[in-house]
Amino acid sequence: MSNEHSSTDLTVSGAGTSPATFQDPGMPPHQERMADKDPAAAKRAERQVVVLFAVSVLGTVGMLLAYFLVPSGDTVESMRTSNLLLGLGLFLSMFGIGAAAVHWAKTLMSDHEQAEARHPQKSDPETRAAALAALEAGAQDSGIGRRGLLKGAVVSAVALAPLTFAVPLVGQVGGDWDVSKFRHTLWERGRRLVRDPSGDPIRAADVTIGSAYHVIPDGLREGEHATHWIEEKAKAVVLMVRMDPRDLTEAEDRRDWSYEGIVAYSKICTHVGCPVALYERQTHHLLCPCHQSTFDMADGAKVVFGPAKRPLPQLPITVDDEGYLVAQSDFTEPIGPSYWERLK
Repeated sequence: MSNEHSSTDLTVSGAGTSPATFQDPGMPPHQERMADKDPAAAKRAERQVVVLFAVSVLGTVGMLLAYFLVPSGDTVESMRTSNLLLGLGLFLSMFGIGAAAVHWAKTLMSDHEQAEARHPQKSDPETRAAALAALEAGAQDSGIGRRGLLKGAVVSAVALAPLTFAVPLVGQVGGDWDVSKFRHTLWERGRRLVRDPSGDPIRAADVTIGSAYHVIPDGLREGEHATHWIEEKAKAVVLMVRMDPRDLTEAEDRRDWSYEGIVAYSKICTHVGCPVALYERQTHHLLCPCHQSTFDMADGAKVVFGPAKRPLPQLPITVDDEGYLVAQSDFTEPIGPSYWERLK
């Protein structure tokens, strides 16, 4: 089959058929919108666009008020409320601009179909002048020049929207950048392992093979760290499991870090810091739900799958005189993901 195209017709020929010629159908007839025919409809669409831009402005203002007046605090409830208000404000700010732009384009801007023949990429001066004139005509047709309220709404929304990102970023300038805090947690010699969140101490004899415990340090909300207990908890959370000692593969210098098959490792993933708490008893694998990094609890919590590059830090444990599980020391390496001053 061969095709010959011209500006006026298309000729098609094939085996056993006679050549057929038909006219180029061109563009379909233009259908006017309500706003094109009815000035009242155009005014109504303009008001709707303004309302959407106003929603964006209110979302930006609301987000800023939430940022300054509703801090995250130290409780789960305050964090949830702060994040909800910040997220809602950010959503309204971005959604208002996007919805207004789409509605404006569909109801008020020119929707006449345009067709241009292909031409060399470099245009002559006359063509460039014509293109500039077309752009100016399009801007005039959009009504931005004669619709002052609409112009003010779009300028206000677009000007204020970046504050939803800039203010939180600027608020971090001069903040606490002491990364050495990640090198230490509340764990220390003799501090008991207690259940999270009840705070009940754990007796080694009560831990059965195959069981897993979410663990925090005893006295988390007491003493000098009481006002920042949630930050301390975020660093010190541990997952403790018990398995048959014969299944354990331990480095020579860590053979006394476990107790009769009980091992404890940081719950903070070494990839980006998500909590790893999905334990599979049969394989002794611990899975991070964020990016599927998988650690072998029976072999030093080494990485067996996923993007994490380092094993989970192990908490050395033993028992006290009453048979309760206690830490031998703090973690011997920083917990969590990498940062620029980390040596390993």
